[in-house]
Amino acid sequence: MKPLLLIALSLTAVLAAAPPAVGERPPAFTLTNLDGVSKQLGPGPVVLIVLRGFPGYQCPMCNRQVSEFVRSGTEFARAGVRVVMVYPGPPAEVQTKAKEFVSDKNLPQHFELLVDPDYTFTKAYSLRWDAPNETAYPATFIVDKNGKITFAKVSRTHGGRTTAAEVLAALPR
Repeated sequence: MKPLLLIALSLTAVLAAAPPAVGERPPAFTLTNLDGVSKQLGPGPVVLIVLRGFPGYQCPMCNRQVSEFVRSGTEFARAGVRVVMVYPGPPAEVQTKAKEFVSDKNLPQHFELLVDPDYTFTKAYSLRWDAPNETAYPATFIVDKNGKITFAKVSRTHGGRTTAAEVLAALPR
């Protein structure tokens, strides 16, 4: 194979594995909530937050981020936005650990935590952090009422998360 063709094929594979970007429609998914009810993204506007979930412990950075969003719950409600959080983890314990994760948080009515027990969602969004003690790269997307992404931020570390203020400022007006 010629070197330039090999580079082009490698670049194509990398681009195909990129998380959804601004202007794109996010991949469709069906996950379950904490009551075991199947849920989809549904109509926007939606803030979609991908947490690290349960990589063997409850992530303190995820706890801080979700708590901050919960404190800003009234502002998200005023903006007419639903907040959907995805909690990935090993299938045997993800439901139990997700319930434990929100047990000390009073999620507003327009917030929902969904579990990703097989990493199906995480892989479809190219966010699988496949390393020891990892599950997913933390990410935030805003999906507008037309079903297109208007904001996307992926952190390749534990930090660098999107803040509630940053998301509120980026919401479509």
